[in-house]
Amino acid sequence: TIFEASRDYIDHDVPLVVLAGKEYGTGSSRDWAAKGTVMLGVKAVITKSFERIHRSNLIGMGVLPLNFADKADYDRITPLKDATFSILGLNNGIAPRQQVTLRVQPADAEAFDVPVIVRIDTPIEKEYYLAGGILQYVLTQILR
Repeated sequence: TIFEASRDYIDHDVPLVVLAGKEYGTGSSRDWAAKGTVMLGVKAVITKSFERIHRSNLIGMGVLPLNFADKADYDRITPLKDATFSILGLNNGIAPRQQVTLRVQPADAEAFDVPVIVRIDTPIEKEYYLAGGILQYVLTQILR
């Protein structure tokens, strides 16, 4: 099951990345969909596009939302069933809407890079994400 697979990745300290098409999050139960994502160990969601509220809910849970700079890259990557992914170019100097790199390592081919856009759109969203989510951000503010 998805749950058992996620537990196995968590037990082996392997962060998960979700690759998704357009309007990711549409029809979901909003904040619970983002909570479920983080509970499964997902660290980033890379999409063609997000449903507006779901993108901000992911940030509120400490999950990094990213968009493919070129939507055609989604179709190029999704057939690769055994590839691994790395997100390069992130640091604490993360800037809203900055471009970073998704390194794709197919099991049986040469690695290649794909540009992705960080969908943290405002300075406060950046603060929420760097704190690990809105709850951690608020608790940190209270404890100061």
